[in-house]
Amino acid sequence: QVQLVESGGGLVQAGGSLRVSCAASGRTFSRYAMGWFRQAPGKDREFVAAISWTGASTYYADSVKGRFTLSRDNVKNTVSLQMNSLKPEDTAVYYCAATIVHGPEGPYEYWGQGTQVTVSS
Repeated sequence: QVQLVESGGGLVQAGGSLRVSCAASGRTFSRYAMGWFRQAPGKDREFVAAISWTGASTYYADSVKGRFTLSRDNVKNTVSLQMNSLKPEDTAVYYCAATIVHGPEGPYEYWGQGTQVTVSS
């Protein structure tokens, strides 16, 4: 069983930056592909970014490409999403996810509880 705990959400003005992180339990974290998803009010959950188990490969939704950067630390069992040039449309609950069965394309077996990111205009 893997437990994921997100942190770092909050309120920021448009154009600002936030860093959300996800801490994972388990000794096999380095074998998990990790992803971030988000869900805005009234909308379906959508893919944001993913990273391979080695960290060598990253994938981003077109809407965040060039603004968000995903990284992982396999010693600290954490994955972090640096979000720059934030826009009001980035407002959502951000979820961390992990898969040991599949690659970064998912699907994902484990999910965190989410952290709220609010971008004011």
